[in-house]
Amino acid sequence: MRILVTGGTGFVGSHILDRLVEERDTNRQDIQIFATRRYHLSRRDKVEHLENLVEWVDCDITDPVGVNRMIEYVKPDRCFNMAAESFVSPSWNGPHRYMDVNYHGTVNLLEAIKEYSPYCVYLNPGSGEEYGDITLEELPINQHTELRPVNPYAVTKVAQDLICYVYHKSFNLNTIRLRTFNHEGPRRERYFGIASYAYQISKIKLGLQEKIIKVGHIDDKRNFTHVDDIVDAYFIAMEKAEPGKLYIVGSEDDKNVATFREVLYTLINMSGLDGIKIIQVPEFTRPTNVPYLIGDTSDFRNTTGWTPKRNLEEILTSIQNYWDQRVKNHPNL
Repeated sequence: MRILVTGGTGFVGSHILDRLVEERDTNRQDIQIFATRRYHLSRRDKVEHLENLVEWVDCDITDPVGVNRMIEYVKPDRCFNMAAESFVSPSWNGPHRYMDVNYHGTVNLLEAIKEYSPYCVYLNPGSGEEYGDITLEELPINQHTELRPVNPYAVTKVAQDLICYVYHKSFNLNTIRLRTFNHEGPRRERYFGIASYAYQISKIKLGLQEKIIKVGHIDDKRNFTHVDDIVDAYFIAMEKAEPGKLYIVGSEDDKNVATFREVLYTLINMSGLDGIKIIQVPEFTRPTNVPYLIGDTSDFRNTTGWTPKRNLEEILTSIQNYWDQRVKNHPNL
C-alpha cells in the first residue's frame, strides 16, 4: 500500500503522517508513506520527528511537470491532498495564488493520477467556507444548500471540489469529495483565529505582551471539531465513502457549537488571567465575514459510522497547551 500525503509539512498533513506511521508500526508493515514538501520553502518544525520515518518528495503541486514526475515515481494507491492555501484573509490580496494552488494544483494531481495511477483513491478536503453567506433560517447546512462564497479562498475550494466531480464522472477516478467544517488543534499557525487567541494568551502569561488580545470578527458561529477526529474521518472516508459523492464532515454536538467570542472568553477563563482587554483591529478584520457555518453531517456519519470523540473544551485545552509550550520554547516567536 503506497500512500501519498501532499502538504505533509502542514497542519492537517502532519497529523495524517503521524497516524500513518503509527498504523504502519502497529498493524500494517506493508504501508509505504510518501509526503510532499516544497524544496527549501516548506517549514519543517511540525514534522521534525517524522524526518526519517517518511519518504519525502520535493514537489510544488502548482508545477505540472514536477507533479507528473512525482506521481509517476510514487504511483500512490491512496492520496490525501492536504496541500493548500488555507488562510482566508490573504486571499483577497492573492487570488491568483489561491487559484494556482487550490484549483490548478488539484488539476495537476488528478491529471497525473489519471495517467500513472488511475486506481488511486484520492481524498479532497473542501471547506465549509464554500457556503459563505448563509442565513440563520438555512441552518443546518447540507449538501444541497446554495453556495454563496464571499471570499476568494472559498471560490477556489468550490472550483477544486467541482473538478474532482468532473474527473470522477469523466474518467472514473476515485475522488472522495468532502466539505470539512471548522477543525482545530495543535500545529495550526497563529494567524488563524483560535490559534491567534491562544498564542496571545501564552504571550501574556509570560509577560511578553500587554493584556490586550487583538481580534477580527468574533461573533461568527461555528461547529468545531478536533483535528484528530477529522483525521479519523479522512481515514474512514478512504474506506467507506462513495467516490464522486459529496459529504459534509464536522461535529454536530451542541457542546461543540460556539461563536469565536465564546471561544475566546473560554480560553481567557481557562488561563486564569484577569484584566484582559479585547480590541478589534483592521489587520485581523476581513472585508466580508461568514456569520454561520453549522453543517448537517448525518449522511457522512450514517455512511461511515464516524463519530467525533472530543468536545470543545478538549479542543481548546489542546490548543492552549500547544501554544504555551511553543511560546515558552520560542519567546521571540
